[in-house]
Amino acid sequence: MLKPGLYYTAMRKWINTHFNFTKSEFNGILTLFVLIIVFMAMPEVYRWLRPQEPDIHEMAEIESLNLQERFQPKHERYGRGETARSEPNIKLHVFDPNTLDQQGWEAFGLSEKQAKAIINYRSKGGTFRKAEDLQKMYTIRPELYAQLKPYVSIAAAAPEPRADTHPFRPASKKSADIYELNGMDTTSMQVINGIGPAFARRIVKYRERLGGFSKPEQLLEVFGIDSAHYEQIRPQIRINDGLLRKININTADFETLRQHPYLRYKQVNAIIEYRKQHGNYSSFADLKKVAILPAETVDKLAPYFSF
Repeated sequence: MLKPGLYYTAMRKWINTHFNFTKSEFNGILTLFVLIIVFMAMPEVYRWLRPQEPDIHEMAEIESLNLQERFQPKHERYGRGETARSEPNIKLHVFDPNTLDQQGWEAFGLSEKQAKAIINYRSKGGTFRKAEDLQKMYTIRPELYAQLKPYVSIAAAAPEPRADTHPFRPASKKSADIYELNGMDTTSMQVINGIGPAFARRIVKYRERLGGFSKPEQLLEVFGIDSAHYEQIRPQIRINDGLLRKININTADFETLRQHPYLRYKQVNAIIEYRKQHGNYSSFADLKKVAILPAETVDKLAPYFSF
């Protein structure tokens, strides 16, 4: 086998014999040939030196499978044998969801964190009035709810939460007094059974935005007051619409109208623009001509506007 030096000399003589290249031309061709070999080998060397990255589509597929497994019910995620080994046996018995303690919920297969979520819900005033209310708890899976439903037994009067943890005052006694809602401040409002300090503040704040309550049903528009709370409060209140604060629709500026909870930004603009183009409003019939105002909105505004 020829040595590299002898091989170079023999190849150079062969090329000179057939192509008649000078020494410098031969060296240039040889350099170009070497460069071509180097450039052709570079991708392979790069892939060898750098670890291969997973395909993005493959990664997306793996992540999708992980998400499906994470949210898939255990009885589908594992085989029957694995489910039986990983989940403790649930002993079903009659229970009241308003009084069951954390250990009781955990005995039904909930984790400590899931059981605490239900206890916290109750401590903040949440009450289960029927078995179907359990479906509102995201910690209770549909499969578990189906198992528990036949065993739910709710007492006629569920215990009220402590007064310092719930904005409603405990209805410890029935009051025969009737209170006028538009004339009460946050302190005096707390004599009403079912209204604590937090809800008194919310009611007064919303009343100021409205300009006063024109009917009792508007309490349902206050954040946090549901139909059950309203039914508790309703027999104890009355409304004096003579205390309503009215807005003159023909002189009110943008900011004054914008503060009213029944009006949106674009509707306020439309009311003012219509007034500029057509003159003062003479009645609610004129207000109903504003295309962007639905008839039901105008009816709700009727107690609060004057002309």
